[in-house]
Amino acid sequence: MSNTGNIFANLPVMECADEDIAALLDVPGLRVERIVSTGQASPPGFWYDQPRAEWVLLLSGAARLRFDGEDEARALKPGDYVFIPARRRHRVDWTSPDAPTVWLALHFDGGRESNCD
Repeated sequence: MSNTGNIFANLPVMECADEDIAALLDVPGLRVERIVSTGQASPPGFWYDQPRAEWVLLLSGAARLRFDGEDEARALKPGDYVFIPARRRHRVDWTSPDAPTVWLALHFDGGRESNCD
């Protein structure tokens, strides 16, 4: 039996203190998550340093994602996606406080940055 759903169903209210993270698929080697941010950002000085590669797609809202060693945060709008290699330090500088920011995140084993555009 397969699971079905709608990625925009049951979005949390804007007054939530924490991001809402829901696993949509979790199988060996791959985890797919819906992340809903309602104005949250990484705490000052905090950097994600994940053991698995991640590919994120911004579906709605707005965000700024910063990578260690880069001077400016990357502004993301709906439709923008980013590949984050394993162990690449990054943080969420800002998410929109006015409307939910919905991310689709794929966490997986392996994955290297490509030089091809």
